[in-house]
Amino acid sequence: MRISMPLSYSADPKQQVDRVVELEKVGLDRVWVAEAYGFDGATLMGYLAARTTTVEIGSAILPLYSRTPTLIAQTAAGLDYLSDGRAVIGLGASGPQVIEGWHGVPYSKPLSRTRDIIEICRKVWARREPLTHDGAVYTLPLPPEHGTGLGKPLKIINHPVRDRIPMYVASLGEKNVKLTAEIADGWLPIFFIPEKAEQVWGEALAAGKANRDPDLGELEISTGGLLAIGEGEDTKRLLELARPHLALYIGGMGAKNKNFYATLARRYGYGDAAETIQDLYLAGKKEEAAAAVPEELVELTNLVGPESYVRERVEAFREAGVTHLNVTPLGDDPVGLVEKVRGWL
Repeated sequence: MRISMPLSYSADPKQQVDRVVELEKVGLDRVWVAEAYGFDGATLMGYLAARTTTVEIGSAILPLYSRTPTLIAQTAAGLDYLSDGRAVIGLGASGPQVIEGWHGVPYSKPLSRTRDIIEICRKVWARREPLTHDGAVYTLPLPPEHGTGLGKPLKIINHPVRDRIPMYVASLGEKNVKLTAEIADGWLPIFFIPEKAEQVWGEALAAGKANRDPDLGELEISTGGLLAIGEGEDTKRLLELARPHLALYIGGMGAKNKNFYATLARRYGYGDAAETIQDLYLAGKKEEAAAAVPEELVELTNLVGPESYVRERVEAFREAGVTHLNVTPLGDDPVGLVEKVRGWL
């Protein structure tokens, strides 16, 4: 198991990159760059490529709807070249509130769109020939009936270091997880409970893997949570930092009847709590919503506590098939903390 870390889309990006530079020295394997409706992810990824030498640089996530498939392929190719082969592309559908509210694009056909984008990107990088594609969402070149009729097949001018850049998908629903297991290099699940992963996703993963091309290799899984080692009130206080984040997603990242994270909480067995969190959050009672997040959900989706307990949580993630432990280190010495956990792996 390798170790990775997410960058927050709301914190100061320059300070975060300074931290990555220090963590790279103690063995951080990968950094994931988020993108919501603040700074774009690609700019920060390019900055990371210039400031680092060994850490892999991943997007988590680039929304499917805000860029054309070929622009995603171009961005990945440029990053892969500038970083000497350290690019990883994480994709995700995001949700209707962001896609339609911020980008002004209809939230339609997320599964077909995911398949088309991955297929087109791989064609761009590997085939080195004029690009054509006839998919459920994208047809290249654009047919005359939908444009001027002057489109022509083109091929990428520059080439990435690798002709297959790893592509991960952030997915939660059964159909999307099945598709991920079939066609992606890796999976980015959020709020992952190792002990309940088989119950929630086992069937979908198995179905997808049954149709998986052997050339893709094993499906990688990158997930984790807050990381802190200690005992007493200070450690408990750090764990409590997860509550507002969980409440934001379960309560506010979606409408009452269209919230993927609330659905996940229900599948984990926290249906009543999810209902309460949504009601409170949508009513503007964010602190009450955070307080309503079940303590067990907070504990099991993070790695916070005495050293022996944290080691047990690391092993639980490993046993659940996690290949990249994705952690946010907290406390006075985050660099030393990552170095310690890296030593366990």
